[in-house]
Amino acid sequence: MSIEFNHVPVLFEECMENLNIRPDGIYVDGTLGGGGHAFGIGQRLSEKGLLIGIDRDQDALDAAAEKLKPLKCRKILVRSTYAEIKDVLAREDVRSELEKNGSEGIDGALLDIGVSSFQLDNSERGFSYMQDAPLDMRMNRDDPLTAADVVNGYTKRQLTEIIRDYGEERWASRIAEFITEARRDKEIETTWQLVDIIKAAIPASARREGPHPAKRTFQAIRIEVNGELEQLEKAVDEFCDVLNPGGRLCIITFHSLEDRIVKQAFNRRLNPCTCPPELPVCVCGKVTDAVKVTGKPITAGDQELDSNPRARSAKLRVIGKK
Repeated sequence: MSIEFNHVPVLFEECMENLNIRPDGIYVDGTLGGGGHAFGIGQRLSEKGLLIGIDRDQDALDAAAEKLKPLKCRKILVRSTYAEIKDVLAREDVRSELEKNGSEGIDGALLDIGVSSFQLDNSERGFSYMQDAPLDMRMNRDDPLTAADVVNGYTKRQLTEIIRDYGEERWASRIAEFITEARRDKEIETTWQLVDIIKAAIPASARREGPHPAKRTFQAIRIEVNGELEQLEKAVDEFCDVLNPGGRLCIITFHSLEDRIVKQAFNRRLNPCTCPPELPVCVCGKVTDAVKVTGKPITAGDQELDSNPRARSAKLRVIGKK
């Protein structure tokens, strides 16, 4: 079955501007998805420029390869996670392309964190609470852990912590209780079975307010299945390490947990001093190699919000290399 990527890249112009793209530079889209952002980067590159696309989803890589065909720049698409950027750059085929530019590093990178529109729209992947499907939610379908494993195998306490911490769901304990009760009778196998359990757990008065009652729980399970927050936390420093002088790292997040990780990681990079605050002068000797590009995150304007509701919660933060 062929499924089209209809992903609308969020904060597109803002990303292109903040990447400060040099036509003969080396740029990475670490969350390739349908290739929307990558295509924009590639359009701004010359034949000497290099675009590296990374995704853990083979379907995404296949679709992006078709989309990026018209670009005149050099292209390498890699199946991996963006947090493994140093391993990706160390691959023999990638390293040989970097050497053509006389570089070991990159001039810019973009990360668009979270689930892609393609994955949400592809019902068989089990990401969406709006479509019935097996409980899967794996971005890489070769990974062993599925949403069904989490829902049916985790303890009530583990489920409560995941739903509370990753979904910021006030009814986490009650939802976990209803899940563990329901699975005693029979294994929970599909997204709509899970949705019904979540709806039953949340009081009717609370269900009438805010987003879909299953949204936060599905988000939490997806983050757990794919180790998303651990990947993001590792990735910020890894990408900063491989940036060439003057390079930029742009990260788009869609909820407060992700944004907080990026904000704190950027601040640590900008202020690496580990001396106790009561010391009058720094004695640890740690000096930043980063440059502050954005203070407050960049958000979508009214025009984009009208055409792409997904952009409503998007925040873009940018850091540079000295």
